[in-house]
Amino acid sequence: MKPFGLFLSMLAGAIIAAPSYGEAPASMSVTDIMQFESAKKPVLSDSGKVLAVTVAPDRGDPRGLVRLVGSEKQFDLAQAQKPVISPMGRYVAFDRVPTLLEKETASKNDKKKLKNGLVVLDTQTGEQLQYERVKSYQFTEKDSHLVVWFEAESKEAEAKESDVKSSENLVEITSSQMKSRAKLASAEYASHRASEINSADSKKPTVDDFDKGTALSLIELATGKETAFQHVTEYALSGGNTHLAIAINDIENSRHELRLILLADASTDAMFLFRDQQFGKIALSKSGQWLAYTHGKAAEQPYGREYQLVLHDLKKDKSQYAPVDERWHYNRYSELRFSKDSQRLFFGRVPSVQQQTKLPKIEQAMDLYDLDKIAAQRNLRVWHGNDPRIKPNEIKEYEKQQKHTYLAVWHLASNALVQLADELVPDVQFNENKRLMLASSDLPYQKMITWAGFYRDYYLVDLKTGVKTQVLYQQPSRSVPQLSPQQKYLVYFQQGQVYLYDVATQDRRVLSSGAGVSFANEDHDYPSAAPGYGFGPWLAEDKGVFAYDKYDVWQFSTHANAPAQMLTSGAGRQQGIQYRVTGLIEDDSPQVFKAGEPVLLHGYNTKTKGDGFYQAKVGKSGVKPLMQGSYKLKLLARAKKSNTILYSKEAYDQYPDLYTAGVNTPQNASQQTDLDQQKDKLGWGKAELVSWTNGDGKALDGVLIKPSNYVAGQRYPVLVYFYRFMSDRLHSFPQMKVNHRPNFAWYADNGYAIFLPDIRFEVGYPGPSAVQALTSGVQHIIDMGVAKANAIGIQGHSWGGYQTAFAVTQTHMFKAAVTGAPVSNMTSAYSGIRHGTGLARQFQYETGQSRIGESLMKAPHKYIENSPVFYAERIKTPMMIMFGDRDDAVPWEQGVELYLAMRRAGKDVVFLQYEDEPHHLKKYPNKLDYTVRMQEYFGHYLKGEPAPAWLLKGEAYQELKQN
Repeated sequence: MKPFGLFLSMLAGAIIAAPSYGEAPASMSVTDIMQFESAKKPVLSDSGKVLAVTVAPDRGDPRGLVRLVGSEKQFDLAQAQKPVISPMGRYVAFDRVPTLLEKETASKNDKKKLKNGLVVLDTQTGEQLQYERVKSYQFTEKDSHLVVWFEAESKEAEAKESDVKSSENLVEITSSQMKSRAKLASAEYASHRASEINSADSKKPTVDDFDKGTALSLIELATGKETAFQHVTEYALSGGNTHLAIAINDIENSRHELRLILLADASTDAMFLFRDQQFGKIALSKSGQWLAYTHGKAAEQPYGREYQLVLHDLKKDKSQYAPVDERWHYNRYSELRFSKDSQRLFFGRVPSVQQQTKLPKIEQAMDLYDLDKIAAQRNLRVWHGNDPRIKPNEIKEYEKQQKHTYLAVWHLASNALVQLADELVPDVQFNENKRLMLASSDLPYQKMITWAGFYRDYYLVDLKTGVKTQVLYQQPSRSVPQLSPQQKYLVYFQQGQVYLYDVATQDRRVLSSGAGVSFANEDHDYPSAAPGYGFGPWLAEDKGVFAYDKYDVWQFSTHANAPAQMLTSGAGRQQGIQYRVTGLIEDDSPQVFKAGEPVLLHGYNTKTKGDGFYQAKVGKSGVKPLMQGSYKLKLLARAKKSNTILYSKEAYDQYPDLYTAGVNTPQNASQQTDLDQQKDKLGWGKAELVSWTNGDGKALDGVLIKPSNYVAGQRYPVLVYFYRFMSDRLHSFPQMKVNHRPNFAWYADNGYAIFLPDIRFEVGYPGPSAVQALTSGVQHIIDMGVAKANAIGIQGHSWGGYQTAFAVTQTHMFKAAVTGAPVSNMTSAYSGIRHGTGLARQFQYETGQSRIGESLMKAPHKYIENSPVFYAERIKTPMMIMFGDRDDAVPWEQGVELYLAMRRAGKDVVFLQYEDEPHHLKKYPNKLDYTVRMQEYFGHYLKGEPAPAWLLKGEAYQELKQN
């Protein structure tokens, strides 16, 4: 495949204007929401001098925005998303996507042919490179080259080229640069294998899509010079801008090559050539000394092919095969990875290479009565009571398990190969450590996942010996221990305390015993052990570690008998501010701090709901405010090679534009985007914090968003939206999207007030506790004189949908209810299946979100008392139920149960069944349809607007043909 081509946009020094926004209508429309642009996943260069971000409307084409920090230079790239900045920061690459119009007007077959391309911007000159049908790409370490790997050609294109393919065609691509040598298997390899490798196989290889290679280009960025290769199945770059290795597998012509390209002059060396061996994975060390690759018999199908691992010393021009271990084998998923110091090669192995099961065929008359062949055609899955996983979950995990390999390491200096993971401890957390890694296993607890949730045993595995030391038993999976950078200690959380494990002595001690506060989550209202608040970074030389309680940052020393130090001096708990360390450099090597070094903190004020940045110093108690206010701050990135940070700042009526600043001076920031301008021509409401006392005497908070045309003393229809804690959204800019939630800005500009109350649950009684919080909160905004008492609607989705459905069985306060994907009958949902994961739902009720705390068998009355369907006759509120009939979280039959119960009781009910949709609607027409119907529904019941026809008499079924 040839690139689309190079064109020069000559944007150097130019600022490309963002699209202008048209005049808004009198009140906000759905189209305004659809066209509102948002910034997505910005990235910052290692130097902190280049910022790139995708800017995209909810519906429409994305654009890439590139800013040179500290200057006015800016670039806009059409149809661009997912930016990647080159290591030195000169180039920015984006996926170039087909336009929305192209996708919407294409036929079903043509849509499959629409592939993403690539656009590469030179930020110094403004020039752009563009390529079509790109599968992946990678910049070299010093920005000298770009590797572009292309998608396969369409079937039509392949057919046109098939008559000109030949074994010579492969060589001709770089014939002027090829050196005249091709190495076969090393003589060091066992003789009983050498004959298999070097002899031609009589079987003609079957061409499998997994084995097929595609085109790859190496582009010299300074000149645009391109070197092209065909049939590439893998590639790898070395560090230091030295080499590119590519695996070329021309199966039809029985030619398999591993080539090494010297980046300095693009000269190509055919390192290894096979006629009957398929090259698999390849890797180059950062030093440029080592090349590793796997290969296996081309005649074998990929799923059953066993590979061999070869290590080649490029300096000595010498190869060796990995030591043979009859217990472990290499397959097509055996990834290769050198450590950063080029001293170790990590790879995955498996106990046996999986063969694909083939069903015996009925081929002749006598087979019609062959019992074994007939039985082999059965469609059966056997569910056994002692299966580790229930069958749906086992099926969902099957592909993942097929691709799972067990990590091993080859120590290059000592030539020792050590297996790190095994069948009992299958998961090893990779890092750049030289001595120890953290490993874990959930195998002992897979059966109890069904009802008790997720647990793991944790181990420390020695990289030199493979010996595993178990350090934690049945640890909740969400409470992952943390290994110190120098691997001297392990810190973990259990039963409200922070523990330290000394690797050398295997001693444990409680770091937080003298702190005087609990380190368990104080807001945990689930029927399970409360988790901790997590850990911050470590001190240099493993001298200490940061940990959090609900409010403050603690500095714990790893030296015995050293007292705990509250880094934030108790200011967090005193002022209600939750402090957390932020602004860390994200890298394979974790950032550590030295005594006296400044630390940036993010603070969330639980009273005002505002954020701030603060500064503390290692080893010294006290907090210095840098900036704080009625806004929300999100730190998005930290440059790896400078002190530059990137963050957003937002409020309900302020878009979260991007800012750059120094890590120690975030208050002196430079604004990099101005997407807030879109809001200037739209009506907008105002958000304020409201507080009230619940029926049980507990204080609760919530957010009240007043209409854009709010007049004091006038009452308004109210839409109540909730889930659990909502008051922390006081300063959140509303999502400008069309989805399963009501758009707050849209409703506020169309005459509604929106109320977001906090809900605090009681274990065993989630329904009644939700109703208590809802009714007390709604009564409060009625008493405030804002809410029109007979025009209050309620909407929730999933867990919020359940609460909505239950609430209207207990109170007649709501004039209309819309519930999305609700559980209506806990007795039937208890043993339902989450189709997305294949997990049973029992754990959700016994230890999770539904908060019953006991099994259905032990407490059936609680399941009934908390189920809306059993109280359907009490409902007086009109209800609209929404479900996707392929819901992957809540069985959609739960919606059917509620609909049929209300229908039988003669209640006002409408059920929206969106076909082939999951838990959250994905197809834009369906999202738009639900959004409009919801607005029409509330408009009718809360504002007295005429009912739409579908609400008056429903819609008859009809077959619709898709073009």
